[in-house]
Amino acid sequence: MQLAETPSSAVAAGDTVPPPFSAAQIFTEIRLTSLIALFLLVAAAVYLYGVYRLKQRGDHWAPGRTAAFLAGGLGSIAAVSVTGIEAYDTTLISVHMVQHMVLSMVGPIFLALGAPVTLALRTLPVQHRKRLLAVLHSGVVRVVTFPLVAFGIFIANPFVLYFTDLYRATLEHAWLHEFIHVHFIVTGCLFFWPLLGLDPLPNRWPYPARALLMVLSVPFHTVLGLTIMQSTTLLGGDWYPNLHLTWMDPKADQVTAGGILWAGGEIVSVTMLGILVLQWIRQSEREAKRIDRALDRAEAEDQATATKITNPTATVRPQPDAD
Repeated sequence: MQLAETPSSAVAAGDTVPPPFSAAQIFTEIRLTSLIALFLLVAAAVYLYGVYRLKQRGDHWAPGRTAAFLAGGLGSIAAVSVTGIEAYDTTLISVHMVQHMVLSMVGPIFLALGAPVTLALRTLPVQHRKRLLAVLHSGVVRVVTFPLVAFGIFIANPFVLYFTDLYRATLEHAWLHEFIHVHFIVTGCLFFWPLLGLDPLPNRWPYPARALLMVLSVPFHTVLGLTIMQSTTLLGGDWYPNLHLTWMDPKADQVTAGGILWAGGEIVSVTMLGILVLQWIRQSEREAKRIDRALDRAEAEDQATATKITNPTATVRPQPDAD
């Protein structure tokens, strides 16, 4: 693996024109010295330490949650932020759009399914646990995680980014470019955590309302993707033509980017709707079991009362709890 300079930076500096983007470039243009790579490693280490602490005291933690957080969440973010995807994200808008989808949708969904807040609450000392709970139930968190507020932010973000001068600014300024990446992840987490997450967050809506909100998010990705595909104006202005890449047509690449946003948005939305329905079914099954146990206990108590009335000297053995 080699540490690579961003191709667009090389072009801007007058260096060699970057080679055509290919699958091989994803695995050869890897940057392990970036701040986001360090952040991902630290996040993985902290999460694994929490799981280790639970196992040391004999508590169970579902392996599926660990796999979701590490492989699905941090892994997907790493796949588009320290590989050739990152290296070409200011050279091809189609590559940027793949990165956008993963950072704002795929990564946050799996991070939410990993339940890191629950893990923290089960492993932190009492004092730190109380502080974390205070933050979770603070006014700010209640507002930004309210599903309609998070939905509005999540939907409005890409329209503001791509149809204003902000997108061009992200191509010209590295710090803003990195900030937008973090912004994608944060806004994605704000939207998906209250809907799919397993952590104890405020503003938890019932499952039918969550499903409706997810369905409503689908048309917005379709509209945005089709608008980008049909636009006669290049996103980023003359940025991409000025790269003078003979192997890339900026207009055709923008059409591809819009298609990725359109199709990717629908695929991810349908997938997360399926996850939500599965969670809904499991909750219904658990609720049905709790009701059955409550009915069994009530029946046993009624039977014991009836036995005492008909035979006061009889000894009634208590029924064992179904748990």
